[in-house]
Amino acid sequence: MKEKKVIQHNFDQLAELCRENSRIDSRLYGQYHVKKGLRDINGKGVLAGLTQISKIQAYEEKDGEIIPCDGRLYYRGINIYDLVDGLIREGRMGYEEVAYLLLFGQLPSRQELETFNHMLAKLRTLPRNFVRDIVMKGPSKDMMYTLSKSVLMLAGYDHRADDLSLPNVLRQCMMLIAVFPMLAVYGYHAYNHYIRGESFYIHNPKEDLSTAENLLRMLRPDTRYTMLEAKVLDLALILHMEHGGGNNSTFTTHVVSSSGTDTYSVMAAALGSLKGPKHGGANYKVIRMMQDLKKVVRDPSDQDEVDHYLTKLLRKEAFDKKGLIYGMGHAVYSISDPRAQVFKRFVRQLSEEKGLTEDFKLFSMVETLAPQVIARERTIYKGVSANVDFYSGFVYYMLGIPEELYTPIFAIARIVGWSAHRLEELINVDKIIRPAYESIGKEQAYVNLDDR
Repeated sequence: MKEKKVIQHNFDQLAELCRENSRIDSRLYGQYHVKKGLRDINGKGVLAGLTQISKIQAYEEKDGEIIPCDGRLYYRGINIYDLVDGLIREGRMGYEEVAYLLLFGQLPSRQELETFNHMLAKLRTLPRNFVRDIVMKGPSKDMMYTLSKSVLMLAGYDHRADDLSLPNVLRQCMMLIAVFPMLAVYGYHAYNHYIRGESFYIHNPKEDLSTAENLLRMLRPDTRYTMLEAKVLDLALILHMEHGGGNNSTFTTHVVSSSGTDTYSVMAAALGSLKGPKHGGANYKVIRMMQDLKKVVRDPSDQDEVDHYLTKLLRKEAFDKKGLIYGMGHAVYSISDPRAQVFKRFVRQLSEEKGLTEDFKLFSMVETLAPQVIARERTIYKGVSANVDFYSGFVYYMLGIPEELYTPIFAIARIVGWSAHRLEELINVDKIIRPAYESIGKEQAYVNLDDR
């Protein structure tokens, strides 16, 4: 025990030394015209590439002036509102159809969709004994670790892992799209059994079911689900599927792909990026924040009390004391996140089926109050609105999905976008991504060891 304390003390001292000699005066970023986070003060990202896969619009230009507008999202040129409304109007699941659109640039015909679905169904299988030898051994409470490990281990079963020909990369991407739900859900079951001591069960996916239906079927002990549950989860997957080339995990996909490495390494890197609470790990924070609100606030239906709680959040006096209202604000959107707006219509419907209308009212209240509180408490340079994570966590909660799977479900959706961007990078760019950093370190003379 004493030795451990000495070692920890050494790390503490070294960390202070690292902090002291690595800190950069924030004023220098302005002096050298460096944009932190590759974004300007209004949140607009530095232009780093070109893409045809999706488009995000948060501003309009009128008479040379940039004016914020309601957020718009286009998948291969199709407005996300029109895409979702079309799927609902025609009464079918859309994950696979939208995946085809993002990967190949056009909506599939009925025959093309049937062929694509058949290909995914046949790819929805894991190597012999993979679940036993890889997933069940060394389970972790962090499903993103498990998912990353499984993806990297799959490379060992692929004798063409390093083949960068387009047909082979497409095969690898479609295979990973097909098996991601299995890797995530089976990883959770292993954790739930070996670490939490619960019953262990594995349900195989069915070829005639959609991705959303199979996910619920594999997750639940009785394999049962309602069509409303499946359709809302399908919608969640569609809305999380793609969001431009500049989001952190997709940009990671471009950066790592540009090095010429294999598909498995690229997807593992993207997963590592998505895992961060500033990116894909925010939705479970929303749920925990709302649970804390209901525990701390005497009357959650009282706007003044909720306003007071949100104010305490920003002042680092409540919940995790990070000074954040989770699910609020976005790097790009100002007035509204179109994904959150689409989602909200179906969240209400699901809350009614689940008998959780009071919870929905509370979420709606926080959505209204939070931007007002943030504007009152902080100096902000653009508008703040609810993002897609604000409602996705609530949806997963209503679906009975464990918190450990919230971010993996994001990955199950976003791997489609990552795949499309990987293919786009390989087709169009032959240079490794290598931005510049300005060195501001001072030169110093070498000093012999005995003279230091």
